[in-house]
Amino acid sequence: METLEMARKKRNPQAVALAQQIISQYQPQNVADMEDALKDIFGPMFEAMLQGEMNNHLGYENNDHGAKSTANRRNGYGTKTIKTTKGNVEINVPRDRDASFEPQIIPKREKDVSGIEDKVLAMYARGMSQRDISSTIEDIYGFKISAETVSDITDSVLNRLEEWQSRPLKKFYTFLFVDCMYVTIRGDYETKNYAVYTILGYDINGIKDILGLWLNETESKHVWMQIFDEIKSRGVEDILFISMDGVSGLEEGAKSIFSNVVVQRCIVHLIRNSIKYIPSKDYKAFTAALKKVYGSPNLKACVAEFEKFKQSWSAYPGAIDVWARNFKHVEQLFNYGSAVRKIMYTTNAVESVNSSFRKVTKKGAFPHENALLKLLYLRITELYEKWKDRPISNWAMVRNQLITDDKIKNRILKYEQQ
Repeated sequence: METLEMARKKRNPQAVALAQQIISQYQPQNVADMEDALKDIFGPMFEAMLQGEMNNHLGYENNDHGAKSTANRRNGYGTKTIKTTKGNVEINVPRDRDASFEPQIIPKREKDVSGIEDKVLAMYARGMSQRDISSTIEDIYGFKISAETVSDITDSVLNRLEEWQSRPLKKFYTFLFVDCMYVTIRGDYETKNYAVYTILGYDINGIKDILGLWLNETESKHVWMQIFDEIKSRGVEDILFISMDGVSGLEEGAKSIFSNVVVQRCIVHLIRNSIKYIPSKDYKAFTAALKKVYGSPNLKACVAEFEKFKQSWSAYPGAIDVWARNFKHVEQLFNYGSAVRKIMYTTNAVESVNSSFRKVTKKGAFPHENALLKLLYLRITELYEKWKDRPISNWAMVRNQLITDDKIKNRILKYEQQ
């Protein structure tokens, strides 16, 4: 049996010597003692670097008694308490007589060198309350930060949110997925459930983007029409497909603004609607029969399977009616290749986004709309980081199948050439 010996990592000799010196001086017995030692060293380190900056600013070293090229002189020190990752540290900041010294390592009026703002935003994006964040910061870093300060830090993203909400969009999207979720917001005298409208898009290269977030007290076709009108005003000229969950009037609203779009009812939602009429003991057999319909290899086979399905499940007319009324949305799937059908037949892509939102909104009501929007925006920035501008899986095949339709091909080429 072979044994593998891991190579010992070579340390910087200067770092080893410094570590030995710290251990010799402070004789730490545990991790807490080591943390205290490092914190004690922070002050002198910052002060030494500030002295170096002052030397460079004045053009001469401290205690240099030779001729000077400037009339400006050192003027003692001011004290300053800064926040670091090891807690609060008090330092002496050198001053000059004409107050022209502008330190870079710790700028004037800067008291936080811990990068705490980024840490607060990361915790807030993961759904932690302001008070929980305040307590966590104190537990980990050893200094207090009030809930009000946390609020101020998170409010700093509101300008970025506003810019993101009004940014110009791409001219062409292959697929849009629309969905809505509900969140509770506290008013002055009552709490209300607000609909959060989300649109996820795939561009010409299969890259994901969330086109925006919209709040309203209800979900209706009129609101969706306003949203589609807005994205058109932000630069969207053409969309191939919109997948939606069946909101009344959404299809008409979308086509009134984007006349050539194909609107697809989500098959998964149709399944959910139809099993309301089916006894639970028959769910498995019912959904298996449905899969033979929408999962058929071609339209002819689909129609044949649908006839069998209607006969086999005729005892449940409510379930049959759901599919009869919406069968055109099953039929139109077969106008496209299997890779395209796999994308357009469901709104799962945007529901996954909303699932990510729910992880951070499930704690309770929000005090106002901005509290909700800034949280969702921070969550979106995390999703962007996760997606990393990579195309969705199997996009090359999707693209090949799209261009087999001459009309779609011309629409794609129009925007590829711009």
